[in-house]
Amino acid sequence: MALRDIHFFSEDIDFTLQEKQKIRQWIGHTIVHQGYARVGELNFIFCSDAYLLNINQTYLKHDTYTDIVTFDSSESQDVIAGDVFISVERIRENAQEFGVSERDELHRVMIHGVLHLCGQGDKTEAEQKQMTEKENFYLSERSF
Repeated sequence: MALRDIHFFSEDIDFTLQEKQKIRQWIGHTIVHQGYARVGELNFIFCSDAYLLNINQTYLKHDTYTDIVTFDSSESQDVIAGDVFISVERIRENAQEFGVSERDELHRVMIHGVLHLCGQGDKTEAEQKQMTEKENFYLSERSF
């Protein structure tokens, strides 16, 4: 697993992800556990609500704030690749609303994006339930 192909960026905000190498390993473990051979290029882009709203409007034609937008750029069925945009403002607000730490909410949203790239949907009630179960499972698998 080429963990060096998992990248972290910030756009229009001042944000630095903590524990990058541990997160790379955790994401790599998740991808392998989901049945994929390797990571292509996987980019996590941390941004503001306004930045992500613009992406949501432009590319998905949704006029709502969201915590995450995921774009799959995989060219092979056994390789995960894509861009995962995450609103840090939404993470902070959701963490407060759900009574969890910002770190845990950030990790939940990050693994949510990875699970989307692994083919897990969340449009139906059954898919949402399965997504939450997988998020909880992989959060419990963190060793940091």
